[in-house]
Amino acid sequence: MSTMTQSVATALHLITSADAALWTIVVRSLAVSATACLLACGAGVVLGAWLGVARFAGRDAVLAVLNTLLAVPSVVVGLGVYLLLSRTGPLGSLGWLFSFKAMVLAQALLVLPVVTALTRQVVEDVDRLHGEQLRSLGAGTLLRALLVAWDERYALLTVLIAAFGRAISEVGAVMIVGGNIDGFTRVMTTAIALETSKGDLPLALALGLVLLGVVLLLNVGIALLRRWRERVDGAAVGGLAGVAA
Repeated sequence: MSTMTQSVATALHLITSADAALWTIVVRSLAVSATACLLACGAGVVLGAWLGVARFAGRDAVLAVLNTLLAVPSVVVGLGVYLLLSRTGPLGSLGWLFSFKAMVLAQALLVLPVVTALTRQVVEDVDRLHGEQLRSLGAGTLLRALLVAWDERYALLTVLIAAFGRAISEVGAVMIVGGNIDGFTRVMTTAIALETSKGDLPLALALGLVLLGVVLLLNVGIALLRRWRERVDGAAVGGLAGVAA
């Protein structure tokens, strides 16, 4: 049996045997990324929806900054959060450095521009088509933004996928602010990097397979939800057509 085949077999055994070390890392990683995505989506969807319909002086500059933040390396975000949370930093008194909270903060700041930019694009495209009708009904900017975002909530599920994928696959920021401490701040991506450098390929492969599985399940779930919604909408339209006939 080749080394690669043996590593894959051992990795699968770690997954199926519910290895405690493996699944502790997985659960912690999911908890960090899910919490960060909830925080980022809560703020990013509202801000992005508002930017999608609002028109003000300097809007182009704001959008340029927002699009620039999409390409900021994760290590830069991690460095910024590290400086904020260090003992001499403005938030050093919180004592969050090298903790779960620090990793959540770093991932939330990393994901926020993604959620805001994608939401803004979706809402702006819809507002061009239907915004005039809402304006004629007296809806203000914020109300119009929230109504359009709610109407496009199923389309915005794609934003959730992108945000979660960006968060859970991130390495640099959580490595800097979390410290990759075994049993406390070690997550899947930092563990994969560490175990690969140590030559422990089975554990790294097992974590990689679980990571791929999580993203796959999320995509399948979203696809099934959207397909169900399309069937419901189609049935509603068919029912209305039957009544009209």
